[in-house]
Amino acid sequence: MEHLKGRSLAGLHEYSTEEIIAILDLADKLKRDLKSGKSEKILTGKSLAMIFQKPSTRTRVSFEVGIFQLGGMGLYLGARDMQLGRGESVPDTARVLSRFCDGIMARVFGHQDILDLAEYAQVPVINGLSDLLHPCQALADLQTIREKKGQFKGLRLVYVGDGNNVAHSLMFACAKVGMHCAVVYPEGFAPDAKMLELSRQDASLTGAEIESTSELAAVEGADVIYTDVWASMGQEEEHEKRLKIFAAYQVNEELVKRAAPDCIVMHCLPAHRGEEITDGAVDSPQSVVFDQAENRLHAQKSVMALLMG
Repeated sequence: MEHLKGRSLAGLHEYSTEEIIAILDLADKLKRDLKSGKSEKILTGKSLAMIFQKPSTRTRVSFEVGIFQLGGMGLYLGARDMQLGRGESVPDTARVLSRFCDGIMARVFGHQDILDLAEYAQVPVINGLSDLLHPCQALADLQTIREKKGQFKGLRLVYVGDGNNVAHSLMFACAKVGMHCAVVYPEGFAPDAKMLELSRQDASLTGAEIESTSELAAVEGADVIYTDVWASMGQEEEHEKRLKIFAAYQVNEELVKRAAPDCIVMHCLPAHRGEEITDGAVDSPQSVVFDQAENRLHAQKSVMALLMG
């Protein structure tokens, strides 16, 4: 996949099924190599600027450790370290960082910042999260599902909760690999209509079905149940209101029993235990949430290696 070199990753819609599978295959190889003690210094001497408008545990640690393991270095740029789009324009930030670094990872609020960085940077830009999309999480999710289930075709993933950035990227991820996906949400919290339309276009090429519904009956027989926090970062003022609205959409032991007997339970973390998911669900033998978290490291190493190598 030499043609991936120099590409940016704003979302999965712009990537083909073959390209996504190539990312997953390399992620699996890098994971095996790491476990066996092999060193893959694919990015020796290269640097990654890591822009964080939003703080994060998994995104920062996985990218920083990941580029170090690949032989490069990561430079953390927090909200106080720079004035992205305020003191300096996003295009100018992209141009300047391109002169110093070999790649840019950005965790931002507005998705337009990712698009502007990618347009004006001379190096690959990786979306570490925006309010619209979270592609790196979805790649780690696909890697985890394939590890546990051995395939994608014929599987059905049901996401329960807010139709947010994680839900959007899961729709695209499932569509690209031919896995059925249902997003189940309380009225008024549906996924973005444009994201739904585009993911269904992708699904038409692979035979996947993308469903959007408020009916919890959609979890019946699911192979994967997935959830996320009910109030994302920046929505804290809505927290108490959302607790009441989303109460019936909690992933708990009773809901999991409605899925397939060998269903796996997923959560992108951090989990608000007792809210969107119970201790019994997140700590159950069916839970793979910490495998998901680990695979952020391997999937993102693969993305960096292919785009920045």
